[in-house]
Amino acid sequence: MRGSLREKLGEGAFADIHAWAPAQVVKLLKAGVSKQSCRWEARMTRAVFAAGCAAPEVLGEVTVEGRFGIVLTRLDGPTLLQQTRSGAISLGEAGAILASLCRAVHDTPPPPDILSLRDLMGGMLRLSDDAVPQRIAAGILALIDRLRPGDGLCHSDVHPGNVIMTADGPRLIDWGSVVRAPAAFELARCHVSLSEVAPEVVDNPARPRAVNAAAQSEYARLTGMSEAALAAAIEPYLPIARAFVLFSDAMPALRDKLIPRIEAALDPQD
Repeated sequence: MRGSLREKLGEGAFADIHAWAPAQVVKLLKAGVSKQSCRWEARMTRAVFAAGCAAPEVLGEVTVEGRFGIVLTRLDGPTLLQQTRSGAISLGEAGAILASLCRAVHDTPPPPDILSLRDLMGGMLRLSDDAVPQRIAAGILALIDRLRPGDGLCHSDVHPGNVIMTADGPRLIDWGSVVRAPAAFELARCHVSLSEVAPEVVDNPARPRAVNAAAQSEYARLTGMSEAALAAAIEPYLPIARAFVLFSDAMPALRDKLIPRIEAALDPQD
């Protein structure tokens, strides 16, 4: 489709974001990243956008200099992470924004082609090249089978870096892991991302933990639950949320911390 590779706007673990055409960006895969995963993200983003979620619109797929990419509407504005770092938004306000976005996603009926948590996790494990030890993989799938299946819509990677603060309100990006699952799974992913992963890479671990605490508190308020009841609902999903992290290029030190936590939760009698 029409457009050309322009200035680089951002970078993630697996892709670079460049300006492409007026009001458009291209998410371009880095070398060695599977084209299949990018096409899956495009399909999922189309589905949730059509369902009314606060997602960018997918405009097409391109190959530039041998790199595959998806063209999206450009969401102008700083990330929520940038605004918390600058002090424009407080940590408590950031948590409340995350909670409201999560609630809006969970209130959206899942499109029919969104995979269940069991199917998504099973597929990720098959393609993981042993990123997740087999004993953990088997235990995670057995845990999912025991838990209440749930049929809600979850983004599965809600954190301040994935929220663009546009003039029309906050918008979520990176929908490649969207799944049908209970809301408790989403909140478990938020907890692990903000309370266990982010503190390993930021200069002040208290900041992401404070955002998580505010998000959990506000979500409980929005749903009319006590914070204790919400925490109890989230607890069984924490091992699954931690396993998701193992699929990424997690730091060895972080993997060394997460694997014992997962194993202890899967076999608490040991």
